Amino acid sequence: MGTIKKGLLGGVSGKVGNIVGGNWKGIDYLRILPASVANPKTTKQLNQRTKFLRVIRFLQPLNEFVRIGFKAYAIKMSAFNAAMSYNFHHAIAGSYPDYEIDYGNARLARGQLTGGMNAGCASPEPAKISITWDDNTGQGSAQSGDNVMVVVYNPISGESTMALDAATRTAATAELMVPASWSGDEVHCYLSFSLLESLISSGGKKSISDSLYCGAVVVS
Repeated sequence: MGTIKKGLLGGVSGKVGNIVGGNWKGIDYLRILPASVANPKTTKQLNQRTKFLRVIRFLQPLNEFVRIGFKAYAIKMSAFNAAMSYNFHHAIAGSYPDYEIDYGNARLARGQLTGGMNAGCASPEPAKISITWDDNTGQGSAQSGDNVMVVVYNPISGESTMALDAATRTAATAELMVPASWSGDEVHCYLSFSLLESLISSGGKKSISDSLYCGAVVVS
């Protein structure tokens, strides 16, 4: 049984009739339980569910990275949900039921800090990924000491590995070790620039750039 503590429009705890109330991040909410649907598997519903599942399977191994990368957009929702929303609308290719992730259009971080240019990736040695970019210090808000966040995603194993302070913008290169078991797998690489200390403490949009897709590479 539910209780109403602060009137009908707030403070509902539990279930009252077909209304469920609760509190998330200090925000009271109400939602109405859905009525039964005669056919819950319409073409439109199946289409949306398939897209949703494809995106969530992509982002789950990247959760630790997107929690920071989308922190500035975690407004009345989690950073992961903000990443879900963006990629659901921008990073799906193909048609039902064979949807795929459009890795080039996917975003693992969003912000207003000036991003990078001409990013690339390679695997020069076993279990090592090298990521490169052009140093564009002085362009827009880009500064020489901006932190470089990198992440490598392996869709075959469903895993990722990352570094939040892999280098500075002027270094123009960063290296990341990946599991030896990834040898022979094609992986996808992303980078983002940040003012990491400010980003973690305040999460402002000016403290991080949009992520940049560096490409795909087969791990040596």
